[in-house]
Amino acid sequence: MENEFQGIDEENGWSAVYGEIRNNSPVLSNKIAKNPENKNRNRYRDVNPYDHSRVKLQNVENDYINASLVVVEEAQRSYILTQGPLPHTCCHFWLMVSQQKSKAIVMLNRIIEKDVVKCAQYWPTPEAEVLLFKETGLCVKLLSENVKPNYTVRVLQLQNINTLETRNIFHFHYTTWPDFGVPESPGSFLDFLYEVRNSGSLDPEYGPSVVHCSAGIGRSGTFSLVDTCLILIEKRKDPSTVDIKKVLLDMRRYRMGLIQTAGQLRFSYMAVIEGTKTIMESSQNLSRGLSREDECLKTEGKQNDDLYNGNRLSEQEQTEMNSEFFNVPQEADDTKSSLKRRARDVRKATTANKVQKMKQKMHEAERKRKRPRLLDT
Repeated sequence: MENEFQGIDEENGWSAVYGEIRNNSPVLSNKIAKNPENKNRNRYRDVNPYDHSRVKLQNVENDYINASLVVVEEAQRSYILTQGPLPHTCCHFWLMVSQQKSKAIVMLNRIIEKDVVKCAQYWPTPEAEVLLFKETGLCVKLLSENVKPNYTVRVLQLQNINTLETRNIFHFHYTTWPDFGVPESPGSFLDFLYEVRNSGSLDPEYGPSVVHCSAGIGRSGTFSLVDTCLILIEKRKDPSTVDIKKVLLDMRRYRMGLIQTAGQLRFSYMAVIEGTKTIMESSQNLSRGLSREDECLKTEGKQNDDLYNGNRLSEQEQTEMNSEFFNVPQEADDTKSSLKRRARDVRKATTANKVQKMKQKMHEAERKRKRPRLLDT
């Protein structure tokens, strides 16, 4: 993949590659989106969901919303890609989130970009902590807001005002991604992606996460493509078989126009390549940690044998043994990626568990050694 990227870069060929993808993309029916009663629910005339993959609202007279369900079975990922809600479709948007049992909303645009409104204010702010949508019987409340350099993480409460049932929804808002552009670096984007992943919101036990920008195809397509490719790289025995262009073409069968520019395609490659290196490094660190634990287990077995044979360890030997178990190599505290931190935490927890078991065995052996022997009668 990295060689492919470098080759395209050297030939200045990203426009040609993107043109090839656009020409090979399927053209499927989207008649429902063009019905007269639905036209005012579309933000853009030329961005419409396909009939076969459109999300349908339930228990309403008109089930139309400009949203598509994108499914990647091999990666066990499902996304709802949609446009930034219009003022009169915010109620439909939240109804979809409720009915699809989504755990998170991933927002990749700002409300206003280049003096143009790109999305309605569909979530509550600290100044107005509650929004009520009487048309669909839903209420949204702001529970928390954590502002970071490139993105903001909110926790929202979605309540059905008829049944009083409530559910918490994550709102991940990337605030520094320009329209028709790319983030400032793959690293900053991957930090955002890992934040979404670490919440568990993308896991298959929840409904599909809702991903949107303004049109729901450019930045939304980039986010979904990078996440999918990194999952496939982790799952496959041979990561080199992951073909970004093929994955994108497959995803375009569910929603038209995913990834809008050659620059976004190039950035997707960069993010997948950097994310892959992080995955490989994390895997290597985890393997080293497991090897270390195997050595610890061998040491544990030998020391237990010594105890059972009545050879009590000296105080110095006990100190050296404890040092051997507790001085487990770790990454530096300033580890940049969430994957590294997760690998480190797994290794620490596993090692601590092994040490605790060893101590219990040693204590039991010492207790048995001191137990008085019964005399024959």
